[in-house]
Amino acid sequence: MRHRRVFDLMTPTVVSVQRGTTFKEIARLLDEFDITAVPVVDEDDRPVGVVSEADLLRSRSSRGRANTAVDLMNHPAITAAPEWNVVRAARVMEKHKIKRLPVVDGEGRLIGVLSRSDLLQLFLRRDHAIQEEILEDVLTHTLRLSPSSLTVEVADGLVTLSGTVRRRSLVPVILRLCRSVDGVVDVINRLNYEQDDMPVDARTGTQG
Repeated sequence: MRHRRVFDLMTPTVVSVQRGTTFKEIARLLDEFDITAVPVVDEDDRPVGVVSEADLLRSRSSRGRANTAVDLMNHPAITAAPEWNVVRAARVMEKHKIKRLPVVDGEGRLIGVLSRSDLLQLFLRRDHAIQEEILEDVLTHTLRLSPSSLTVEVADGLVTLSGTVRRRSLVPVILRLCRSVDGVVDVINRLNYEQDDMPVDARTGTQG
């Protein structure tokens, strides 16, 4: 079981600009390709910054009125590697309050871009694919449980788990792993257990 990588979701065809690209040309590209930001690259196609719609609007309301990408851009560029899992990429976006991440190869060259809308594709996974991953990867391969003893139902990304496991301590583990599957919106816990092997102070949160 693993989260999908940035490489799996990124858009490989990237609209980029050079340091000297003008304000008007950047505005035209954002409008033509219906994007909110564009990476600025150097002569070796390595990202050196990013210009967003907000940067363009901000420059028009300031006294300086920057007119080229090098003056408009936020730098240095916050980038992602293709082998990152999508959780790491999402956290970087949230930390830096950005909507798009340029993706670079081992030499720092631009090879794609990952946007928030790309990450939303995770939650469009078919319910059957989510169910299959939970049954095969989580329950059978990772936890070595018999899938016949548990029932996994998935509807619009909402997972309902029912059945009986041997030990109560397995319940929070199962819930955590199921919630980490790409496309899972939430997990409803209806699991029972045969043996209560958890100390009293560790039981909170296992049901729900």
